[in-house]
Amino acid sequence: MARGERRRRAAPAEGARTVERAARGGPGRRDGRGGGTRGAVRGTTMAAVVLVLAVALALSGRWLVAWHRARRAVTLHSAPPALPPDSSSPAVAPDLFWGTYRPHVYFGMKTRSPKPLLTGLMWAQQGATSGTPKLRHTCEQGDGVGPFGWEFHDGLSFGRQHIQDGALRLTTEFVKRPGGQHGGDWSWRVTVEPQASGTSAFPLVSLFFYVVTDGHEVLLPEAGPKGQLKFISGHTNDLGDFRFSLLPPTSPGDTAPKYGSYNVFWSSNPGLPLLTEMVKSRLNSWFQHRPPGASPERYLGLPGSLKWEDRGPSGQGQGQGQFLIQQVTLKVPFSMEFVFESGSARTGRNQALGLLAGSLLTQALENHVKAFQEHFETTFQLKEKGLTPEELTLGQVALSGLLGGIGYFYGQGLVLPDMGVEGSQQKVDPALFPPVPLFSAVPSRSFFPRGFLWDEGFHQLVVQRWDPRLTREALGHWLGLLNADGWIGREQILGDEARARVPPEFLVQRAAHANPPTLLLPVEHMLEGGDPADLAFLHRAFPRLHAWFSWLHQSQAGPEPLSYRWRGRDPALPTLLNPKTLPSGLDDYPRASHPSTAERHLDLRCWIALGARVLSQLAERLGEVEAAAQLGPLAASLGAQETLDELHWAPELGVFADFGNHTKGVQLKPRPPQGMVRVVGRPPPRLQYVDVLGYVTLFPFLLRLLDPNSPRLGPLLDVLGDSRHLWSPFGLRSLAASSSFYGQRNSEHDPPYWRGAVWLNVNYLALGALHHYGHLAGPYQTQATELYSELRANVVGNVQRQYQATGFLWEQYSDRDGRGMGCRPFHGWTSLVLLIMAEEY
Repeated sequence: MARGERRRRAAPAEGARTVERAARGGPGRRDGRGGGTRGAVRGTTMAAVVLVLAVALALSGRWLVAWHRARRAVTLHSAPPALPPDSSSPAVAPDLFWGTYRPHVYFGMKTRSPKPLLTGLMWAQQGATSGTPKLRHTCEQGDGVGPFGWEFHDGLSFGRQHIQDGALRLTTEFVKRPGGQHGGDWSWRVTVEPQASGTSAFPLVSLFFYVVTDGHEVLLPEAGPKGQLKFISGHTNDLGDFRFSLLPPTSPGDTAPKYGSYNVFWSSNPGLPLLTEMVKSRLNSWFQHRPPGASPERYLGLPGSLKWEDRGPSGQGQGQGQFLIQQVTLKVPFSMEFVFESGSARTGRNQALGLLAGSLLTQALENHVKAFQEHFETTFQLKEKGLTPEELTLGQVALSGLLGGIGYFYGQGLVLPDMGVEGSQQKVDPALFPPVPLFSAVPSRSFFPRGFLWDEGFHQLVVQRWDPRLTREALGHWLGLLNADGWIGREQILGDEARARVPPEFLVQRAAHANPPTLLLPVEHMLEGGDPADLAFLHRAFPRLHAWFSWLHQSQAGPEPLSYRWRGRDPALPTLLNPKTLPSGLDDYPRASHPSTAERHLDLRCWIALGARVLSQLAERLGEVEAAAQLGPLAASLGAQETLDELHWAPELGVFADFGNHTKGVQLKPRPPQGMVRVVGRPPPRLQYVDVLGYVTLFPFLLRLLDPNSPRLGPLLDVLGDSRHLWSPFGLRSLAASSSFYGQRNSEHDPPYWRGAVWLNVNYLALGALHHYGHLAGPYQTQATELYSELRANVVGNVQRQYQATGFLWEQYSDRDGRGMGCRPFHGWTSLVLLIMAEEY
């Protein structure tokens, strides 16, 4: 039991003893010295009054404590923000105001504002299937689209993406042009071509370009002939006046015009998660595509007239925003350009520049590609390191996919307050967190298009090398999510679009649950680099970083001094082989078979040791004297080898390990009609070190907490390099092949996740540690160097082969044959393959 819990649970007992003493009649004896009946009655009455008052006080005290805890859980931290006021506004950061900040859609842009102006693209191949054509809009795992992803994306001003959809190949490109006071102009080019060359029968394809507002903003479309919009003018508080223009289609790479059929639809905004379904429901009328000199073809289209279907009596959309969509239907191949012009940019711009379209757009794209490639080589030096052209392409795609997956989210999350007592039966309802923004990369556009705390630290290791400013923006936003206690939710589900993609059981974040503090990894890199802009940011961010670390250190304290335990393990349910530990980030990685407050978690202790070290160094560097005096001794204590050994070295296993109530005698067995159930055999569970070899075993090594001369380093390197345990030809396994849990399902419906597969984030940490120890004198220097070279070749080679075969980066890779597994594309921490190629640790 944690120290804080022990104190809290002891308090009511003292109150009960006070009531008990009163009930025995102590005060009554003082009042009833005469010994008569009246004195006895008075004494009894007095005792009853005292008892009632004491119970009432105790209940009200508990209620007040519960109310106080619940309130703090959804109160923002009082420390000054790490970013300047209005940091996302066009006045402060005009070049970041517009972006592809909707990672869950195949192509779209929005502004960094609470009520943004949104744009997007849908498409459908007409006549490919019977009935309504398949409408493509949001990235989905199982929609048959792919591969898809960004070939280039600089995170700021341009990108080029390729999307394969059956027989079609789409290329989406954008360029931003600075100017004015509202974020400047931008232009899109969408090119649709047959996937195979030499195709004679060209399909009919519809593109749907749309604009969505989220409030009282004004959109004024100007109608042209036959359903074609001349342009859309508008005004918002953030953007001022603006205009959209959809230019006539042309042949790819040419100015020759192509014949297109046009349809339009205009309505109130139904809600962002419902846009796709609304368009599908309106594709219910047949039209004819009649190019001059060609046979007509039927296609399903939107209503043909420009009529706002639910315009209110005042002429506006009742404050819920507008949805305006232009459908263009024509024969493949073709290109179309969609142009946004800012009124303030147009006013102050040299008119000779002209519209960012046609040859001007082509030239701008070529200039940006050249600048990207030059910056890429200067930053990562892959050519200089002798990597192949294929590996160079992989690195560019890894970076571009990560940058193209950065999103801007705004909304309120659901939080379950921490009532301070684990397993309490006290019923508490989730509460809404205050509205907050988040600028963050996402793990996967198709499956995890939202912010994840421990993923983001790994993301920013890559981004920080490319553009340190983007990392400062992301870290500042994440630290802005801190509640009054110093807690940050591990999964951020902000806004209707994000919420629509999450199962209900995962919507609520629990304020007692932590997550690995990986944001400290890019912080450490910033500290080592010493860039003045980074140090200035860290100075502003330090109070929040310190509050976050302090919450982690105190809230996850374990049963022994300097031990730690992840709160939030699943209970030992009859259907689970081993209760999960979702807050650790390692989900189904096996822990003690029977969860208890006696557990000591090795990985968590190592994360906190890393945090104390980084925060202590940062406090010293920034001159934070009081914090340095507090953190320095803690970092020294957590870094002491003897304490780590005492808590986590398992002599019988010869490695570091978790500790808890555990038995190996646990299996899943079929038991009709319940299905697969957990059976606990012999030996019975007892307090002991958990005999599981895997990623957790390596954490003192992964986070470089061991001295290069430590006798504990050798056994860890032996386990790492042994193919019976963690070594595979494709990277380090998450769980030893020798483990009884290796490859085992956790339940009838829950396949293995961290039970053998190769994960890039931990392989990156392992390569960084091997590189570190390989450059330090010690008895294991040669072994570390040899393992490093072979492991780096294995990891890079397999990711490259899988990318060549599938066109995707994957969430995880099989340790048996190297194939990509899990969700895809996964340009989250799998993009660390770029840093591995660049040997940037």
